[in-house]
Amino acid sequence: MTGNDVLKNLSEYNIWANQTMLDVFDTLPEVPSNSGRLFSHALNAQAIWIARITGTKSPVKVWQEHTLEELHKLHQYASYKIAELVANSNEDEFNRLIDYTNSQGHKYSTRVLDILTHAFNHATYHRAQVATDLRKNGHNPPNTDYVTYVRELMGQVY
Repeated sequence: MTGNDVLKNLSEYNIWANQTMLDVFDTLPEVPSNSGRLFSHALNAQAIWIARITGTKSPVKVWQEHTLEELHKLHQYASYKIAELVANSNEDEFNRLIDYTNSQGHKYSTRVLDILTHAFNHATYHRAQVATDLRKNGHNPPNTDYVTYVRELMGQVY
C-alpha cells in the first residue's frame, strides 16, 4: 500500500464520517448549537485547505457557522473535493509546498501531503468533540471510528 492509497482511504472515510454525522443531525429536532459550531468548523477547515492547495479564495471563514442545509452543501463540496484532490495527486503534487497565511496572520509553507493528512485528522478530532456534545445534550452520537467504517465496507455490521 502506498501513501496515496492511505490518503485515498482516509478521504473516503472522511466522506463517510461526515455524512454519518449529518445523518444523525437530520434526526434531531434541533442540532445543539455547539455541535453545529464544531462541525461547521471541521468542514470550513477542509474548504480552507482546499482553497490553499488550489490557489483559490476560500468560500468560508474558519469559525463561520452554518445551518443544517448549509452543512449538507458544504459537505458535498469539501468532503468530495478533498477526495478528488487526493485521487488526482501524484508524488510531485504530494510533495509540493504550499505557501499560505493562517487565520492569525502567520505565514507558513507546508507540503500538500501534510496538509491533507492534517485535514483528515483535524476533522476526526472535531467529530469526536461533536459526539461528546451530542451525548451531553441527551442524544446518541454516531460511531465514526475508522474501524467502524472499514467494518461496514467489509459487510461486518452487527
